Order: sequence, then structure tokens, then C-alpha cells
Amino acid sequence: MPANLQKDILILAIESSCDDTAAAIIKNGKILSNKVSTQSIHQLYGGVVPELASRAHQQNIVPVVEIALMEAQIELNDLDAVAFTKGPGLIGSLMVGCSFAKSISQSLSIPLIGINHMQAHVLAHFIDEPRPEFPFLCLTVSGGHTQIVKLTSYFESEVLGKTIDDAAGEAFDKAAKILGLPYPGGPLIDTYAKNGNPLAFPFPQPQIPNLDYSFSGLKTSFLYFIQKQIILDQNFIKNNLEDLCASIQFAIIKHLMKKVIIAMKETGINQISLAGGVSANSSLRKAIEEEGINRNWKTFVPAFEYCTDNAAMIAMAAHYKFIERDFENMDTAPYARNY
Repeated sequence: MPANLQKDILILAIESSCDDTAAAIIKNGKILSNKVSTQSIHQLYGGVVPELASRAHQQNIVPVVEIALMEAQIELNDLDAVAFTKGPGLIGSLMVGCSFAKSISQSLSIPLIGINHMQAHVLAHFIDEPRPEFPFLCLTVSGGHTQIVKLTSYFESEVLGKTIDDAAGEAFDKAAKILGLPYPGGPLIDTYAKNGNPLAFPFPQPQIPNLDYSFSGLKTSFLYFIQKQIILDQNFIKNNLEDLCASIQFAIIKHLMKKVIIAMKETGINQISLAGGVSANSSLRKAIEEEGINRNWKTFVPAFEYCTDNAAMIAMAAHYKFIERDFENMDTAPYARNY
């Protein structure tokens, strides 16, 4: 236990940035429980509907928090602080989690801790061993963000490169939609790609300067290719689904890894980690681990449960903020921030 913590510190963390309602309990940096309620209704619409997401959060947040407390075997009154995701995310969804956390903070007179969602994804690496040492780089890839971040401490970071348009996760989901796969399509691309040939259909690599990314052109190229092939053969997707998934996945990951290699060379840092929902992709995980072996990097890949949106990563970030006494001002604390 850190020297400046005089007693056991229990924190409830709430995550509600998109369509997953999650709650976790952390005690002195150790996760005691981590519960997630996923909203399936969005599958009917092929994507997240913000209004439906916020309504579902209102229905799910109380039972999810109760289950997290029960599994951790603690009572609400035992808490020393409550944390919440303050952004980025869907405003309506964020408001539910923020408002709930603020009410607990006020009713129990305990500190309120606001957490940046993307920062929490990176700090998920400190939940379990092995843990990276500062400084290290992190490739953060999700449905809304793609960036290479340099970490010099828990809350000191520099974005070295980012997407100038679409995110890698959005590219996966859009490719899946083009192929007629149900939402969420990104994981399905990964599944079908395992039995496909990644070199079957070559797609052009984006030519973006510096360490920035771009996926809009790659998506457009994939769309036009599919449309052209369907005109020639109505069964083209059905007959080539696995190869198509493997090929577009290969193109996306190649673009991601190209910039990572450059960033590692330019910074001279030999530690690289993955974070965000797309870090659950098996080919991306394999690619960064193989590069690590070939280039003598130390690689850190999170457990699957900490890749997608979860409250354990919010709790981990809150633990370090509690040590620094970095709390929200109760009189001015915002309900949500869409950075």
C-alpha cells in the first residue's frame, strides 16, 4: 500500500460512455469486482442509438452497481470515493453515470473522481502483472479513437499521432456492414479472418505523413471494390467472405503497425502496449507481439475483459487519482464532457 494511504481505500467506479453499463470495486489498487451489462437492442439498428443507450443505462445502472457491491462483499457505506467516466462518449449515456456517481458522492459525503475514458484504457495495464514501466508507448484503438500515446507517468502523456478522420474500430465495423455482417461487426471480421487468406485481395495503404492515421480512404476503397465485384458476381461476398475479412483486416493492421514501428524508432522507447476495444482483435495482438520479438520490444497486451469498455479500468485510474487527491469540485463538477 502506498505510504500516503493510511487505511484500506475502497472506490466504486462507474462506466457509461457508450452502450455498456459497468461498475467495479477497487481496494488499494486491487479489483474486487467488475460487472458489465451489455445492451443488445442496438443490434436491431446496426449501430448504437444514443437515446436508447441512455435509457438502457438508467435501467441497468442500479442493478449493476448492486451486483458489483455484492460480489466485492462490501456495503455502500464502506466506500471512500466514487468515480465516473466524464468523457469522451455519448452525452446522454455519460450523464446517467455522472449523475448517479454525483448523487452517491453527495449522499455519503465522499470524494467524486472524474476519469477520462481513453486515459483509463491505457491505465488498464496496471490492473495485473506484468505492468509497463515509464516511459512507454501505447497504441490506443477503439471505435472512436486511434492514437499513439507516450506515457511518462500515470497522468502525464503526449499524443504522438492520431487519426485525422475515422478510427480503426469504425473501419472494422463499416467493413463488416458492407459485407452484410450484423452489428457489432468488428469481432466477426476477426473470426472469419482466421480461416482466410490476408493476401487474397490487396487494398491500398493510406499515405499519411508523420505518425497520424487515416482510414476513410481504405473504407472507400473496400466499398468500391465490393460494389464492383457484386456487379460481376452476386455471390461474390458469400463465396469469398473469409478471404475478404482477412484481407481488410490485414490492411487495417498493417497501417496501424507501420506507424507504431516508426514511433518506437523515433522515441527510442522499447516498451509498447495496446489499449481500447480493438486491442481484443487477435491478429493485432499477434502482430504487436511478433514485432516485439523481432525488434526486442517489451509488449503489453491487456486481458480481454479489460479491452472493451469496462469499469475496472475506470477504477484503476481512480485509484491513482485518489492517491494524488485529485477530486472533482462538487459545486462545479460537470455531468459529462464530449471532448
